Amino acid sequence: MSAATLLSRICPPRATETAELYELRLAVREYLRRCVRDGVFTPGADVWLTGWDPEFSRDLAKRGYIGMTIPTDYGGHGRTHLERFVVTEELLAAGAPVAAHWIADRQIAPSLLTFGTEHQKRTFLPKIAAAQTFFAIGMSEPDSGSDLASVRTKATPVEGGWRVSGTKVWTSGAHLADAFFALARTAPLDTSDRHAGLSQFIVDLRSPDVQIRPIRSMTGRHHFNEVFLDDVFVPDDMVLGTIGEGWQQVNSELGFERSGPERFMSTYALFAEMVDETSQDPTLFSRRDLGRLAARFNALHHLSFSVANALEHGEEADTAAAIVKVLGTSHEGAVAELADLDAGDHRTSTGRFETLLTESLTQRPGFTLRGGASEILRLVIARGIGAR
Repeated sequence: MSAATLLSRICPPRATETAELYELRLAVREYLRRCVRDGVFTPGADVWLTGWDPEFSRDLAKRGYIGMTIPTDYGGHGRTHLERFVVTEELLAAGAPVAAHWIADRQIAPSLLTFGTEHQKRTFLPKIAAAQTFFAIGMSEPDSGSDLASVRTKATPVEGGWRVSGTKVWTSGAHLADAFFALARTAPLDTSDRHAGLSQFIVDLRSPDVQIRPIRSMTGRHHFNEVFLDDVFVPDDMVLGTIGEGWQQVNSELGFERSGPERFMSTYALFAEMVDETSQDPTLFSRRDLGRLAARFNALHHLSFSVANALEHGEEADTAAAIVKVLGTSHEGAVAELADLDAGDHRTSTGRFETLLTESLTQRPGFTLRGGASEILRLVIARGIGAR
């Protein structure tokens, strides 16, 4: 079976961008051009993880670019996943600082809409859409890697709620966020079904029983954290979904986390700068290399857009989302490596390229780890193929 035939069996049909979506794309692009021109932000690499700017997020919210898929009854805009895709892709292409609202808008809101109670929806969704409440994710744990079934954080029932104790790691933005979804074990580990007995809780990160310690990168920058939960009380009305069904809920959530344009566009601003520089000096970068990268960006765009279309129609897209993640994060790392290699001893004429390259190379090691290591996702893809 050819690769093309195999992909056609496990990936959603190709979706086409309509004239209305293209109009929206141009409007967002023009807005972002003005922002760069007026110094609202300086384009960066990996901005959806490192570019924390609440004021910019609030301006986006005022323009209706956050909470797009949240129904109007909950303070959102009732728009489609495809419209949101167009907006987020343009934000990433521009290198805009979107980390503050990214996780809440990308996966917290859809999870609340699917599994949340009416109280939880009314409490959080309007604030997410207004960029007034920010979230992190509490899945990964020390010594667990991408094996979420090995979660050791425990939640014990008490009067009126639960006591949650454990440690979460690689929690991006937890030191600035208001809350996170914590995956915890609510029943003893069953070796015959390691994914059973897991549940999700909405934990207030400002609680006195929560300690957050920074994990600094080699440059001294801080966006990752280790979060210690010391018998944190979580009331019953902050249990997300159904006790014992946390694994199924997390898998639903990961479809949104793994398939978006941030999985292949973290270094797009660097690529755009390479193209601009080469238009001024054709000796800087190989046009063949740039063309190869452009082709991969285009292919990943269409695959990711088709996954967004599947999610819009409530269709299963877990395997395709994993494919986007594996291929996309490998590609965005390749952009940084090729930029570094091709530039060689004659660096480009502007400091902007150097800054983007440094940011991209610094963040490069995490691309294929966050959201699930590539080795784990290849197993997800293999199982998906086997199921077909």
